[in-house]
Amino acid sequence: MAFKFFQLITFIFLIFILLAPSGHAKRSTPSGQESSPFDFIKKLKDCHMGNNTKEIHELKAYLEKFGYLKYPNKTQATDDDFDDILESAIKTYQKNYHITPSGVVDDETISIMTTPRCGVPDIVNGTNYMQPRDRIHESSSSSGIQIVSHFTFFPGNPRWPSSKTLLTYGFLPNFPANAVDPVARAFQKWQSSTHFTFARAQTNQNADLVIGFLRGDHGDGSPFDGRGGILAHAFAPTNGRFHYDADEQWSVGPVAGAFDLETVALHEIGHLLGLGHSSVDAAIMFPNIGAGQTKNLNADDIQGIRSLYNR
Repeated sequence: MAFKFFQLITFIFLIFILLAPSGHAKRSTPSGQESSPFDFIKKLKDCHMGNNTKEIHELKAYLEKFGYLKYPNKTQATDDDFDDILESAIKTYQKNYHITPSGVVDDETISIMTTPRCGVPDIVNGTNYMQPRDRIHESSSSSGIQIVSHFTFFPGNPRWPSSKTLLTYGFLPNFPANAVDPVARAFQKWQSSTHFTFARAQTNQNADLVIGFLRGDHGDGSPFDGRGGILAHAFAPTNGRFHYDADEQWSVGPVAGAFDLETVALHEIGHLLGLGHSSVDAAIMFPNIGAGQTKNLNADDIQGIRSLYNR
């Protein structure tokens, strides 16, 4: 009897050993992490007006999300016809990102469109805030060189009151401990280039600016989309909310395959202060950032914030 029991236990153990690898593989590959939500765009290579391809309705949704497209009816917005309205939207997108405005989904357009980015739209209520009238500033150097800037503001130029120079910030519950210092460093960099002083509040309930890690549809009207798509977003003054997508792979400093917490914080704090997106790819307010990349404040960003607050 004992021998038969031993045989049964041995048999069960062998079955467990044989099945364990496949079960472990499933657990180690969470759904949705193998590809970016923007990867469908790669299937549309060389698409142009007149085409009908099943992913075109997704391209329309992408361009609508970032303000480039608004159809008069749902049928046009959800079909797969590459019409003249879509072609015009793609041309506008290409102009904003310094791509020859062909209206064709070419390699350069795909490369930019599939790069992870900020969730704040480039165009708001039909006004293209990435293509403002160039602003010319006199350089402070003895050379007298003039600097052309491309910074933008939110519609209506919202900003913090002139009497509000101290802004406090706090964190939502479960904020990762390793993300606190990168965010603090980002605030210090903006402080060194503006008239603002930033200080951490004891509780987020009394803070002017509140930062958190959230995922999916988190109730602010701007849902996140998983890894490799929208990285973060923030709201214009004086809303004060800044959210990271908790599903992304985050890092402190440049790490392959991950996104630098401080670089993204610098961008989103710019929004909290009133800056929109810039068409200058070296600017922190440029909408896109690749994994493993780090950036700092650029002259365009500093000129923008000083112009907004007349400093």
